Amino acid sequence: MTLNEMVALYNTLTAADGYIVGFILNHLLYYVQFDGHLPAEILKFDRASSKRGGMAKVRVRLGADFRKAMVANGQAVLLGAENLLLTADKYNKGERFERIITETLTATEWVKDSIPFNVAGDIELNGRQIQVKFDDAELTNEKILKRVAA
Repeated sequence: MTLNEMVALYNTLTAADGYIVGFILNHLLYYVQFDGHLPAEILKFDRASSKRGGMAKVRVRLGADFRKAMVANGQAVLLGAENLLLTADKYNKGERFERIITETLTATEWVKDSIPFNVAGDIELNGRQIQVKFDDAELTNEKILKRVAA
């Protein structure tokens, strides 16, 4: 599948009404919110290593210019210093970011789950399903798309 094919299929299958994407700029942690689909300019085609099957995948990758523009035009919301993500626990940066967003925006305790993207978002915010991603996160891959679409 090509990037455009994967993104189109993902967009038809997703239960998300919007997205929150986190990033670091100048040692500060920010997030930006998108209604509807993610902008094409931040979706990148990638492949897993040959050891992992070499399958096609889509990543959310914010370039430096994009991050700077989001901060400069006021679309990015400051959460604090980047060390908010540097806790000594069993979670990765994306999971820590999801916890911060969940607890900050919904005032509820975060619980790790494995609900598929086509069933619900990561959080519900104002009655809308929101997927939460951190910069350089995998949005989906070809294997998952084929399984969910079947």
